[in-house]
Amino acid sequence: MSPRSAPGGAAPPGPAHLDPGELSRVDLADPALLASDRRYAVWDQLRRHRPVHWQPVADAGTARGFWSVTRYEDVNRVLADHVCFTSERGTLLNLLGRRDPAAGQQMAATDPPRHDRMRLPVQRAMSASSARRYVQDVTAGVRALLADHAAGGSFDAATVLAGLPLVVVGPLLGVPVADWPDLTRLAGMCTAEDDPAYQLPEGAEATLRRGHRELFAYFTDLARQRARRGGEDLVSLLLRMEVDGEPLGRGSVVSNCYSLLLGASVTLPHVPAAALAHLAGTDRYARWAHRPDLLTSGVEEALRWASPASHFMRVARRPVDLSGVTVAAGEAVVAWLGSANRDPAVFAHPDEFDVRRAPNRHLAFGAGRHYCIGSHLARLALRLFFAELFATFESLTPDGEPVRVRSTFLSGYQRLPLVGWPRRRDDS
Repeated sequence: MSPRSAPGGAAPPGPAHLDPGELSRVDLADPALLASDRRYAVWDQLRRHRPVHWQPVADAGTARGFWSVTRYEDVNRVLADHVCFTSERGTLLNLLGRRDPAAGQQMAATDPPRHDRMRLPVQRAMSASSARRYVQDVTAGVRALLADHAAGGSFDAATVLAGLPLVVVGPLLGVPVADWPDLTRLAGMCTAEDDPAYQLPEGAEATLRRGHRELFAYFTDLARQRARRGGEDLVSLLLRMEVDGEPLGRGSVVSNCYSLLLGASVTLPHVPAAALAHLAGTDRYARWAHRPDLLTSGVEEALRWASPASHFMRVARRPVDLSGVTVAAGEAVVAWLGSANRDPAVFAHPDEFDVRRAPNRHLAFGAGRHYCIGSHLARLALRLFFAELFATFESLTPDGEPVRVRSTFLSGYQRLPLVGWPRRRDDS
C-alpha cells in the first residue's frame, strides 16, 4: 500500500490580510472567530497596531469588557506578574465580570503565597522523575487507542485522540476505566460549551453549569471513597495535604481534581490533532517520523503550533502600564497565548512548523508561578503518543474537511478525518 498525496496540506496557515481599520469591528469574545484561521490575521494586526486592545463586551456581568494583549512580551508579563495581576477573579473569559467560585481553593485560581504552599506537594508528585512511573500505563493506553486503526484505512483522529487525556489522568487519579467516556464528555462541556457537539438545547451557559455540576459531583464521590479507603493516587495525596497547618479541605480537593482533568483535556488531544492537521498529506510527517532524535523538539513545536489553550485571563490589582497603555485596577486582561506563540519578535518564521526549532520558548503551558503543574506528564504523554503513531503509520493523508471546536478558550478539532497507511514490518 503506497501513500496517497493530498493537495492543500503543505501550506502553513499564515495570517491572511486584514485591514487595520477592521480591528475596531473585531470581536475577540466570538467563538466563531477563534474557531477559524482568521484569528491569525487578527492577532497579527493587533500585535502590529494595537498590542493592548480594549474589547467591549455586552452582558458581561459587572465588566464593560476586557483588554487583549497579543505580543509575547506582554502575555508573558501578565501571566507571570502575580503582584500586579490576580488569578482569583476569573482565569477564563467565561468568568468575565463574575467572582471565581474556586478562588483560594483551586491552585489555578489562587494567588501566591497560598498558591505556592498548595502547589509544592502536588508538584513533587508530578515531577519529571515521578511522571516516568506512568510510561508503561500511558504506552499501553496509546496502543489501545490506535489498535483499531493500525491496519490502515479511514478514521477520525479527533475521536481517537479524545481518549488520550483519561489514558494519562485516569491512572493518576485512580479513575475507573468504565468512567472515562463520561468524564471526557463532561470535560468537553466545560471547555467548549459553545460547540454544537457539547452544547445542550438550553444554550452555552446551561451547558457550562451542567458540566461543572456533574464533574464536581463525580469528584466529590471519588474523594469520599478515597477518604474511607485511602490510596496512593493523587486524590489521596490531596486529601492528606495540609496548607497553613490545616487540611486542604474537601472542596479544594475536588476543585483541583477538576482543574487537572480539564488541563489534560485541553492539551493532550489537541496538540497532536493540530500537528496532524498540518502534516497529513505532506512529506514532513515522514521526515519527522524517521528522526527519533527530533521527537522532543518536535513535541515542543507541536505545543507552540497548537497553543490549545487560546487564552488565560487576569484582573489588574492596581494601575499597570502595558506597552504604553494604562490598565486600571479591577479591569480584566486576556492574554492570548496563541498569538504570543506566533510573535515574530520571538519566533523566526512563526507560521512554519519546524520540528528543529531551538530555542522554543513557547507559552503553551503558561508562565510564572501558575506554569502548568502537569507539564512534565503532558510532555511525556505526547512523546509516547507520537513515537507510537510513527511506529504504526508510514504516512497519514486527509480524508475530508476537518472541523474545529467552537470555543473562546479551546483551540482544537472536533473532527479530523484521516487515512492511515500502516508501516511495513520491515520498516526501520
